[in-house]
This record gives sequence, structure tokens and C-alpha cells, in this order.
Amino acid sequence: MYALSVETAFTAYHFLIGGDWGAENDRHPHEYRVEVRIQGETLDRHGYLVDITDVEQQLSALKERYEHATLNEQPEFAGLNPSIEHFSRILWETLVRNTATIDPLRIREVRVRVWESGIAAAAYTGAPG
Repeated sequence: MYALSVETAFTAYHFLIGGDWGAENDRHPHEYRVEVRIQGETLDRHGYLVDITDVEQQLSALKERYEHATLNEQPEFAGLNPSIEHFSRILWETLVRNTATIDPLRIREVRVRVWESGIAAAAYTGAPG
């Protein structure tokens, strides 16, 4: 199986809700690192799994959307604790919906992994379509 990964990084803010997590309950920044990994068994007629430029453009748009934003204030986080678990799923849904070259007939799996520190990450994985 072929696999392709593309990464980006940006700073965004959040504060945790629904529990007593000390300083995490206060608005604070994280240097998020996002990795998109796409897997499939076949390449297109050009020898590509997906168009890397397309994936990079979508990641760039996400970076622009979230850079210096407070996740709690974004509509997609309404009613949710802005955890990296939720964030990875939200990014996955947006990328799969907006990346034209993620063809559900050829792509078996897309994983979005989000790091909020050098030691903590969460991922959401699924089949497009």
C-alpha cells in the first residue's frame, strides 16, 4: 500500500471545559502540528496517490483559519471540549470534504494526527466517502 504524508504547524488557543484541569481551564496557546497521512493501493495515471499541491493548499487554508484563533470560539467546536481528539476529527472532516484528489474509489484511509506538544498527540482515521 502507498502512503503519503503532509504536515503543517500553527499556533492556536483554547481552554478546556467540563472539568477541573487547573491552568488548562484558562485560555492558553499551543503550537499545533498537523500531519495528514493518506493511504491507497493504486496510483493515478501520473504515478501519484494524490496531488500533494492540493493537500498542501487545503492544509494552508486550515492553518490560515486557525492561526491565532481560539478554538472554543469556532462554530465547529460549539458544545465541545476543544480537545486534540475533537480537533483531529474536525480537521479530518474538512480535509476529506475539500481535497479534490482524495478519491474515495482509490484512497483507502486518511489519518489526521494533531500534536499539541512534543509528547501529546491524537489522531482521527477513516475511509473517505
